[in-house]
Parts: sequence; C-alpha cells; structure tokens
Amino acid sequence: MHSPLRRLALTAAATLVLTAPAAFAQQVTLRAVNAFQEGTTYARNFERFVKKVNDEGKGLVQINYLGGPKAIPTMEQGAALRNGVVDLANTTTSFVASTSPESLSVNYATISWAEMRRTGVVDELNKLMMEKGLYYFARTGDGVPYHIYLNKKIDKADLTGLKIRIAPIYREFFSRLGAQVMQVAPGEVFTALERGVVDGYGWPLLGIFDLGWHEKTKFRVDPGFYNIELGVIFSAKTWNTLNAAQKEFLNKQAAWLEGLNVDMAAKDAPAELKRQADAGIQVIKLPEAEAAKLLKLSLDAGWAGVIAASPQHGPRLRQLMAP
Repeated sequence: MHSPLRRLALTAAATLVLTAPAAFAQQVTLRAVNAFQEGTTYARNFERFVKKVNDEGKGLVQINYLGGPKAIPTMEQGAALRNGVVDLANTTTSFVASTSPESLSVNYATISWAEMRRTGVVDELNKLMMEKGLYYFARTGDGVPYHIYLNKKIDKADLTGLKIRIAPIYREFFSRLGAQVMQVAPGEVFTALERGVVDGYGWPLLGIFDLGWHEKTKFRVDPGFYNIELGVIFSAKTWNTLNAAQKEFLNKQAAWLEGLNVDMAAKDAPAELKRQADAGIQVIKLPEAEAAKLLKLSLDAGWAGVIAASPQHGPRLRQLMAP
C-alpha cells in the first residue's frame, strides 16, 4: 500500500470510530477526493458542491475534502472507494473501470442522463456498481464531446502509424482506428507531446488549457464523439450506512450539482471553441462519409469493449442506454 493510502486508511479507521454507526449519528463527516487537480475545469463544480454541503449540512453531513491526485493517485481512487479508505470521489467511470467495467457503458449512451434517471436506467446501473462496492451519486459533467487532438494532419478516420494517448473509454475505438495506443498519466502528457513520445491524445473539448496541452497541440479533429461523463461516486458501504435524513439532504444537493451541467454545455463549450482557435489550434473537419464512419466505429467499439468485459450485463446495458 502506498504511503498516502496507508495514512488515509488509518484516518478512515479513526473516523469510523468517531462517526459509526452513521445511521445513528447526528452528523457524519465524509472523506472526499478528486481525480482532477484542485481548481481545474473538472474539479470546480465538485468543489462548489463540497462548500455547499458544508455550509448547509452542519449537524447532518460534512465533507472533509482531501484534495486531488496528490491525496490518492487518480487510478487508485476506485479501489480506495471500494475499500472504504475514502467515502466519495469526483471521478469518471473511465477511472474506476478496473473496479466496475460495466460502468463504462454510461459513456456510450445515446439517450440523455436525465432520461436514464427518469426511466430507472441509472438505478439498474447502480445495482451492478454496488456489487463492486461503488454507488453513482451524481453527474458532474455532461453535454460536451470528446475529440482527437493531433500534431500530425489526417484526412480520414484512420490513425494508422500514430502514437495516441488514450483513456480506457476509447482504448478499443482508437485501436480500431489503427493507432498505437498508450496510457499516459495526465500529468505526463505535456512532456510526452513535447518529446514526440505521443502524436496526440483523446480528451474532451474542455480542459486542455488547464494542463498546458494547447501549447503542444496543432489540430483538433471534428466531429467530436461520445459525451463527457464525470461523476461523484460514493463508496457503496458508506452510502448504505447513511440515514434517511442524510440521504435526503445529499440527494437535494445532487440535483443542484447536476443542474450546473447546463452551463458546461451551453456556455463553456462555445467559449472553448473560440479559445482553441485563438491559441492556433486548427480544425480538421473530416468529410461527411469519414465523419459518419468515425462516429459509428466509436459506438461499435465502445459497446464491444463493455460486452467483452461484462458479457452477462453488457448487452442489456446497451439495450437500455443505446436502443
């Protein structure tokens, strides 16, 4: 166990002694981490949520925000949630895929998150995630596409010969496009671009300026694909120990938090397009036939990955999320 995890495990044990059983506690203090560096695009709404909970939840629920990846490395947070080292995290299903491969299905949905909540699809997903020790509490990113960013020009849906930094959600997709895929930690991508270790990367429309990647990026490929998914994921063990009043309070905060996603799609995305253009990032607009090929392949590859990882549940999830 890494030293940060060891320290957090001891802290968790101490906190449990002070607050357990949570169902009978007047106030519960939850330990939270962020998969993203504090203050960056994908961290900010969660940090607003933490402040709101702490301001309004005195005597009921408080959050001890431990910070970003320096507290627990991004790719270790899923295991930390499952094991109860922390209680909740602002992360993505991509980053907890090793713990819950079925959860990746959210990224390939063709119906909206609001519709999936209304029709009970989110509840179905949570049944599977809770078996793995996780609970999908609230979405903190929605309505923004991913893109392929490159330093070499292409004119069709083909990445043959290119070394591309990937995340688990588009590993299969980029592999089918012919890329040599490489998993590189976000903090190391700038250097990898600078040294030519990678020729490009997949990333959502928002966020490349936080990391400085715009300085080493020449092209953005249009169209975008998938729909960004970020979320607050709880330890299932923690969620199950909260009492009814605590859950009711947190669910109201979740509705507020998901309401912030409207601005991400309606305001932040158009502003980002201009910012990238001003930074000199050129757009590669694929021809219509190639764009259609790219989008079809993205969904076919994504769902193939889910079904391969979870043959028991993958086909059902596709039926529910991408009918």
